[in-house]
Amino acid sequence: MPTTTLKRRLLDGGIVVGTMVFEFRTPGVAAVCAAAGADFVLFDQEATGCSVETLGMLMATARGVDTVPLVRVPATQPHLLSGPLDVGAGGLMVPMVESRAQAEAIVDAAKYPPLGNRGVIAGLAAAGYRAPDDIGATLAEANTDKLLIAQIESGAGVERVEEIAAVDGIDVLWLGHLDLTVSLGIPGQFDHPAFTDAVSRIVAAARAAGKPAAAKVGGVEEARRRIDQGFSCICYGDDVKLLRDGLRAGVDAVRR
Repeated sequence: MPTTTLKRRLLDGGIVVGTMVFEFRTPGVAAVCAAAGADFVLFDQEATGCSVETLGMLMATARGVDTVPLVRVPATQPHLLSGPLDVGAGGLMVPMVESRAQAEAIVDAAKYPPLGNRGVIAGLAAAGYRAPDDIGATLAEANTDKLLIAQIESGAGVERVEEIAAVDGIDVLWLGHLDLTVSLGIPGQFDHPAFTDAVSRIVAAARAAGKPAAAKVGGVEEARRRIDQGFSCICYGDDVKLLRDGLRAGVDAVRR
């Protein structure tokens, strides 16, 4: 699926559902997720140490299947954003976004001129190895196509979420639920009023800016609650949880 199709579905108010990959960085994982119907696969670099070289393989094998490969980068430094894009990522999620200036710096690093200052590369992985007929059109297409996600996962981020959402080039606000509870001093207390109020503020900021809100969920009931709250981009579990919980259910059932 082209990234522009995913973005259009989100902007048109549709629900998109994908998953996250932490550990199983194998050539077939994107195809497995696509066969399951996942609209996107989010590969993690922040918590796993996944290299850009490994990402290059994952992006190449994802290119031929019907899902969008995204990457969560470790931090906001420009080289950490350009590397995954250069090897073919359809978009980026940036953790711990806490200000308008930070959001603007993300856009500046991820977009080609005139929208940003990403270094220009042509004819390699990011362009599907196609030699550009018109470099200006190629850069404009890349600027439009790539998805940029700001992860809101701290009290400071919530306090400035409206100004973050208003930054041109930031496409999605993502609820970093666990880190947010820790930042608020209520670790894992997802029913606490401070957390639920923060969630409502994130959704309201996204809606006011005409942008979708995203969340990672652990199951169908949680997904239903998030959709009812106004989230339209749903990350259903991750590779470790899905294997562990599915295997545990089967093992326990067999033992019984």
